[in-house]
Amino acid sequence: MQIHPASQTAKSARPAKPPLKWLGGKSRLLAQLLPVLPHGNRLVEPFVGGGAVFLGTDFSDYLLGDSNSHLIELYRMVAEQPEQFIEIASPFFDESYRCQERFLQIRRAFNDASDGLLRAAQFLYLNRFGFNGLCRYNRSGQFNVPYGHHVRLPRFPREEILSFAKKAQRATFVLADFASVMRMARPGDVVYCDPPYLDRDGVASFRAYSPGEFSFDRQRELANLARELADRGIPVAISNHDCAAAREIYSGAKIVDFSVRRSVSASSGARGKVAELLAVFGP
Repeated sequence: MQIHPASQTAKSARPAKPPLKWLGGKSRLLAQLLPVLPHGNRLVEPFVGGGAVFLGTDFSDYLLGDSNSHLIELYRMVAEQPEQFIEIASPFFDESYRCQERFLQIRRAFNDASDGLLRAAQFLYLNRFGFNGLCRYNRSGQFNVPYGHHVRLPRFPREEILSFAKKAQRATFVLADFASVMRMARPGDVVYCDPPYLDRDGVASFRAYSPGEFSFDRQRELANLARELADRGIPVAISNHDCAAAREIYSGAKIVDFSVRRSVSASSGARGKVAELLAVFGP
């Protein structure tokens, strides 16, 4: 299997910063990840998450999916109505909103909201003012991240929003399970998957990005779908912890390992340098 350098269509000269904080985001790993990402015309991401790989690459087109409805809603609103989104979201980034009482008030309103543009603006606020940038839900599907107790007022990411909106004109955002998004891939595409990670050997991982957990059976399903796409000539790259379970389920793939520093985590003990891998399945 040939891994093409990312300098042709994969790498963006000056990657914009994502507007959202996202646990496990790939901003810090782009310099290592992009040179081994396969070459293609369209990038398909079934787990778009914070969008660092989307913003850090320069493919002709993008198909960006996620099972988190609030995330996809925000991206669609930013892509379609960036100025209106900024008008509604920016007032939340006032000193009067930097307190637990206002945070809990917005969180309750968010969980009950019916207006998509307002809910998307509230989601940005909760992401920036919540604890360590987590996105977590209870079993009833209610967003339940606690207040972050920030020492300084979080900055409103106006430039990041506008940069995202501009690049999003090349993207289609899909609210769907990863398997459905992967089945939309066609020859000429490259598929990059950043699923909820497997547990590191002896260390539990965080999986509650959306209601329900991402089970080990789903990890195997993802690997098997990657093999199916590779057999059709569509390369698939998957990020995960470098652990025994990952190397077992990704057998037959080209494995590239990295060391990445994690500074956003649910607990300080989980921060620091972590061993990760990229499994590349290709024809």
